[in-house]
Parts: sequence; structure tokens; C-alpha cells
Amino acid sequence: MIILIKALQLILSLSILVIVHEFGHFIAARIFKTKVEKFYLFFDWGFSLLKFKKGETEYGIGWLPLGGYVKIAGMVDESMDKEQMKLPPQPWEFRSKPAWQRLIIMMGGIIMNVILGIFIYSMILFAWGEEYIPVANMQNGVSVDSTAMRMGLQNGDKIIAVDGNQVEKITDVFSKIVFDDAKTIQVERAGEKIDITIAEGSLKEIIATAKGDLINPRFAFYVDSLEPGSGADKAKLLRNDQIIAIDGISLPYYDLAKPYIVEHKGKSVSVTLLRQGDTIITPISISSEGALGVYPIAPEKLFGTKKFEYGFWASFPAGYNKTWTTLGNYVKQFKLIFSPEVQGYKQIGGFITMGKVMSPTWNWQSFWSFSAFLSIALAFMNFLPIPALDGGHVLFTLYEMVTRRKPSDKFLEYAQVVGMVFLLALMVFANGNDIIKLFR
Repeated sequence: MIILIKALQLILSLSILVIVHEFGHFIAARIFKTKVEKFYLFFDWGFSLLKFKKGETEYGIGWLPLGGYVKIAGMVDESMDKEQMKLPPQPWEFRSKPAWQRLIIMMGGIIMNVILGIFIYSMILFAWGEEYIPVANMQNGVSVDSTAMRMGLQNGDKIIAVDGNQVEKITDVFSKIVFDDAKTIQVERAGEKIDITIAEGSLKEIIATAKGDLINPRFAFYVDSLEPGSGADKAKLLRNDQIIAIDGISLPYYDLAKPYIVEHKGKSVSVTLLRQGDTIITPISISSEGALGVYPIAPEKLFGTKKFEYGFWASFPAGYNKTWTTLGNYVKQFKLIFSPEVQGYKQIGGFITMGKVMSPTWNWQSFWSFSAFLSIALAFMNFLPIPALDGGHVLFTLYEMVTRRKPSDKFLEYAQVVGMVFLLALMVFANGNDIIKLFR
């Protein structure tokens, strides 16, 4: 069921983004009175699942869910309609329009994806605001995974600053390391301030493990709710019970208790807990999957959060700023693909990677956040000067505008083929990476 929910979210998100992107080309073409022959979600090579004609445009849904397209008359595109290009140019065709109009038509999809990103981020901020746990509220410090430990951090460290700059949110630590190439982290450890030099190779390991949650708030293990029929449910644990030890071993924090529970899956353990000032010891059976059956109280409820709420009009400048921050970070991350040290190209993923990012439950805030990010990423990728992408067409059009020489249709056809082969190879590589990771 989880896989199905993630798949449906991914398909819906991509469908929205593709339709909006292609609508950008469509509306720009119609403004300049250019004929649009087809407007399709997904590709209809051979046949389509659904189609109808309105005016001079055929609308439809193809069978191959790898994007979508608009077929603009008189344009060398993925349709590779060579027969049409052999005929004399007509006034309503793309090739008959001035270069500046063709440039706007080709930029239409990119512009619409950026606008969509701004709109979605604005509406997210309007509907849910922005909420996080300030680093200053984390009285128990942080919980770190093995990657963060190799960087030099320890469980219980209280983050003060990164590269000497104070951090407000725990996610800022990850962002500054990955996007700003931070070299040091300042922490308070056992009452002493320590300057940690980030271990060499840490960035490569972070990218390789694809972890944005290597540092988390450390919190006490309080019971929020129970899994029906679980060992904890049968032991009649109550909400707000605090688990402080298991089998006589002091495990006052959730990050300490969880691995111990997993290690003793299928066994019965003795759990020590505090209940309204009283100490209670009770046996609890751990499931074969390594679960006690306890959902802990989230750290947001324990430490308190800082929340910013936005009115309708105030949400738009905030959404605008968030869009450009996201784009800037994405460009920085994209550069890591070509870094010999980081070897980010090994982490390029396809549909499986995108699916893993989706929430296992249908969460609209998570869905729209991912869609906004993906819209910005799609705008950037389409702007790359690669034939068969919008950026390739933009490059050739700019060349024409500067040199006053228009590339021949034959050249554009060859460039389109080369671009399509390159993109197909990249898609195979990305999804191949996903498959390889499944067997590691």
C-alpha cells in the first residue's frame, strides 16, 4: 500500500508539472498566433489512451508516462515531423515567426514552472506557515547517525554555529555543509565549547547516503500512542509514560532505546518507566520486526517550536524568496555531479529515487512541498543548453539573434536527434543507478 501511495503521489505531481510546463509553451504560441497541433500529457507514440480535438489542437493522454509535449507547427521537436518541414513555411508556423517570439515560446515552459514554484510555496506558507524547532530549544543536544559521527559530532552535542555563523535551525547545518562547503562546526559538549573540523570526505559520504537527516533533535522517550495488539499495548503503557531504562540499562533518550529494541526483536525485555513520579518495571514483548509498539511524543511537542504565519498577500514575497533560495541550492547541488572529489554523478537517481522522497501517507503539505521543489528543478534542467531541451532551442535562437544567421532545419534535426539520444542515455543511467542501489 505504501508503494502504491508513493507512486500515485509521484504520478500526480509529475502530471501537474508537465501540464503546466507545456501550457507555458501553448499559451505563448497562441499569443503569437502560432498553430499548436497537439497538447499531450505523456507520449502517444503509436497510440493514445484518450484524445479529443478542440479548434485546431488535438488534446490527449499518451500511454508512455515519461513527460508530455505540445506539437507546434513548423518546429523541429521530438515529433521529428520531417515531412512538414519540407513544405513551404506558412504564416502560422513557428519557423515563420520572428526570433524574439520564438524565444518567448521556448521559454514559456520554464517561466511557467518557476511561476508555479512561487505559487505553490506561497500557498504552503499561507496554509501551514513555517515551523521548526530552534536549535536553542534543544536542551538535550542532538542525535547523530554514523555519518555525522565520522564528521566529528557526538550524541548530545549542542550545535552553536557552523563556520562561525550561528544557526537557527538544525537543517541549516546540513545546508551549510552541502551547499556552502562549510569546514567547521562549533558545539557545546559536556559544558565545554569545541570547534570541530569537518572530516575530509564527509561531503562525499553525505551525498552518497543521500541523508538530509543525519542530525536530529535528541529527545526523551515519552509515550504518545500505542500500536493496537503490540507488546506495549498488552503491557498497558499509558500516554506520557517515560521510558528510562531497558533490562536495567539506562536508555533515557529515544535514539539510545531504539537500536536496543531492534537488537532484541522477538524477545521479551524488562522496561523501566516513570509514571506520574512513580517508577514502574514491566515486561514487554518486542515484535519480530523489532518494534515495541510505542509511538513517541514528537520533539516538536517536547521542546516547542517557532512558527511564522503569513497572510495571503504576505505569502507571495515569502514564496518568491523561498523559490530563489531553493533554486540557488539546487544549482549548488547540481555542480557536485561534476566534482571529482564528491562524484555526485553516482547518486543521480530516477523514478525510484523520486518515489522514496514522497510521504508514505497522503500528506498534502509534503506533496505540495515536493511538487514545488520539482517544479523549480524541472525549470532549471530544461534551461540547460542541451538539444531536445528548451535550453537547446533557446541557445540556437540566441545564436540567430546575435549573428543574424539562422541554423538550417537539417542542422536542427541532427541536433534534436543527438539531444534525444543523450537524454535517453541519461534516463537509463539514472534509473539504472536506482536499480543497482536496490541490490546493495
